Amino acid sequence: MNPPNSQNTAVRPRAQDGPTSPQILQPSGWPAPKGYANGMTADGRLVVTGGIIGWDQHGHLPTSFIAQVRQTLSNISAILSEGGARPEHLVRLTWYVVDMEEYLANLKTLGRIYREIFGAHYPAMALVQVVRLVEKTAKVEIEATAIVPR
Repeated sequence: MNPPNSQNTAVRPRAQDGPTSPQILQPSGWPAPKGYANGMTADGRLVVTGGIIGWDQHGHLPTSFIAQVRQTLSNISAILSEGGARPEHLVRLTWYVVDMEEYLANLKTLGRIYREIFGAHYPAMALVQVVRLVEKTAKVEIEATAIVPR
């Protein structure tokens, strides 16, 4: 994306957020992103995950991409909760997928699953295609960063 030559950056809080909640950074004149934020700012306690995959509590990894994404996002939500964070405290997600075409072919379903687990909060995100993940049958791995307001 080639942004306009503008140094003006707007901080766009969501209506229900307080002054210490994560805020969206949206440079003036840039098109609004769909399903993610270009940037976030927050003040508080940091909660981070490692690369999380879709294992359930018994170590079972589903075979389908969609089922793995659902479980991965649920696992991240559980880790956030353990750290005293909620999905609306997320400021960054980095997705690693083995098959970009599979990701792109399932955008509507992925969006629905994402909203079921995290709601309509869209932090800064990156999506990277990788050759493989450490767990051979994993199709997606996600890292998360959240900031719990003070």
